[in-house]
Amino acid sequence: MSFDWLPNAAFIIQGTVTTLEYTLLSVSGGVILGLLLAFAKLSHHKSIQWAAQFYTSIFRGTPLLLQLFIVYFGIPNLTGYQIGVFPAGVIAFSLNSAAYISETMRAGIQSIDKGQFEAAHVLGISKFLTMRDIILPQAVRIILPALVNEMISMLKETALISTLGELDIMKRANEVAAQTYHYFEPLIIAAISYYLLVLLLTYILKCIEKRQLA
Repeated sequence: MSFDWLPNAAFIIQGTVTTLEYTLLSVSGGVILGLLLAFAKLSHHKSIQWAAQFYTSIFRGTPLLLQLFIVYFGIPNLTGYQIGVFPAGVIAFSLNSAAYISETMRAGIQSIDKGQFEAAHVLGISKFLTMRDIILPQAVRIILPALVNEMISMLKETALISTLGELDIMKRANEVAAQTYHYFEPLIIAAISYYLLVLLLTYILKCIEKRQLA
């Protein structure tokens, strides 16, 4: 069977919307949860520190694909409540991303001079306002490159959602390959699509990084 470049390429490229949706939502969820985990790791309560460290070790020590299957297949089997592919993917990716982002944020916060905490305390500024207005803005500048790398990694890792039948770039490429018996062309189109998305995200995030550092 012949490979029709234009219609097949268009079909595969349409999956970029799905891929971006998973990436942006998952990283956003990872940032929010990662920040909470970072605060937990910096807590003076050992039990809270231990719980946050244990969470991180679990998600960093097991395959992302396994985590995805547990959310999509395991939890419904345990609870009797079926989770859709999209929310299951976002949940699994967010939980995984949070484990890595929390370590980045923790390191960024700890890199700030402790004298700034002490100065804020002397001035009567609350711990919440000190963290929000003084510490976090500086920490973000430090950890921004690492967050950029995390988003790029997540964009590529979302290809795993194709195993659950989601029509992202990878799934569409596999469907075209199965229908046409041509594997090289659709996979190359998928590779180019991912590469261009990475370049686009890198450019946008670098622009944001330059504005933050200006």
